[in-house]
Amino acid sequence: MKRFDRFLRIIGFVVLILLTAPVCAQNNYQETSLPDSAKRQLDSVEISLLTCSPGQQIWSYYGHSAIRIYDPVHNLDIAVNYGLFDYNQKNFILRFVFGLCDYQMGMANFPMFLVEYAEEGRSVVQQRLDLTSEEKAVIMQAIDENYSPVNRVYRYNFFYDNCTTRARDILVSHINGKVEYAPHPEVKTSWREMTHQWSGEHRWGQFGCDLLLGVKADGATDNAQQQFLPDTLRAAFASAQVVDPAGRRRALVDSTSTILKIESANVPQQSSIWDVVTPRTFFGLAFLVVFLISLFELRRKRTLWLVDVVLLTLDGLAGLVLFTMIFSQHPTVSLNFQILLLNPLSLFFVYGVVKKELSAQYHRYWNVLLVCIILFVIGGFFQDYAEGIYFLALSLLLRIGINRHIAQKATTKA
Repeated sequence: MKRFDRFLRIIGFVVLILLTAPVCAQNNYQETSLPDSAKRQLDSVEISLLTCSPGQQIWSYYGHSAIRIYDPVHNLDIAVNYGLFDYNQKNFILRFVFGLCDYQMGMANFPMFLVEYAEEGRSVVQQRLDLTSEEKAVIMQAIDENYSPVNRVYRYNFFYDNCTTRARDILVSHINGKVEYAPHPEVKTSWREMTHQWSGEHRWGQFGCDLLLGVKADGATDNAQQQFLPDTLRAAFASAQVVDPAGRRRALVDSTSTILKIESANVPQQSSIWDVVTPRTFFGLAFLVVFLISLFELRRKRTLWLVDVVLLTLDGLAGLVLFTMIFSQHPTVSLNFQILLLNPLSLFFVYGVVKKELSAQYHRYWNVLLVCIILFVIGGFFQDYAEGIYFLALSLLLRIGINRHIAQKATTKA
């Protein structure tokens, strides 16, 4: 049981680090609430949507959204953030793995909010909303109620209910009228393609996301679903119109300004060997090594069993991670055709395979794996796979062929 718990913790760490979605890091927020004076006198109050640019850490690749409430008359300047989580909460890892992780809303003084993003080298764009006094009152009341201890915690969902969609909903749902967005281009954009727009420069982070995301991540999304990304929401707000009950129209955004501008040249770039060795390069080189070893085996007419131990063990361990995701409540991860290649069965048959190899015999599991790889290739027409993973498929196919060939030669010789 202890081993199983340790295994789940490892999986949780992998999911927490690699999961392709706009996770928002926890800030050091203090207990702050809206004063009654600001609620009563709303002429001077400004409510804005804040969009923060991406950072260098994996949880900040997609940017962040927050709300600013500013009232110079009452010396009020607060940032409202829906991206807080407590890593120390009970069973946090297991809850995150199975999609049962809770995030919460927090408030902080806005100057401190800016300091944090300035230290991270991330710009902040502000869109001040054109709201009536009544709408400001309703929104502030909703935020105040949302901040009560019984309401501030919510079940986080990285595509459907995250820090960006929460900020949008608390604003849009309390406007007196309907918010209409500009017509979206008739381009079918999937969840996976949208994450690629922001993780393209981080190939290994993108690889981890693509490894965990299943076939549902390649489905088309509508305009509202695409607003889970901070910059997509910013662009949608920029052209949005509010239609009040009388049919009058007004722009949702009154003005847009960059209140924290960080020049990219001044942002320290973190680099490592993994910025050069991409997943495709890594798995391509791995295939080359397996190919050369296989040629050597053909010449000596005997397999090197340690090669198959390493390949099947790693293949099975990765398969166990994907198998665990079947039971997760996260969207788009349960049905993943990559489990046909990264097969958990490999871990359980590795001993039998090697035992057969030592006596120059062919284990039937290779046939099972061959069928799975064929199905994996067919599944590639419906799901976009992680970068370079086809090289792994070629490596395993090569091992199947080598084991069959050498076993047949041994049988003929006998």
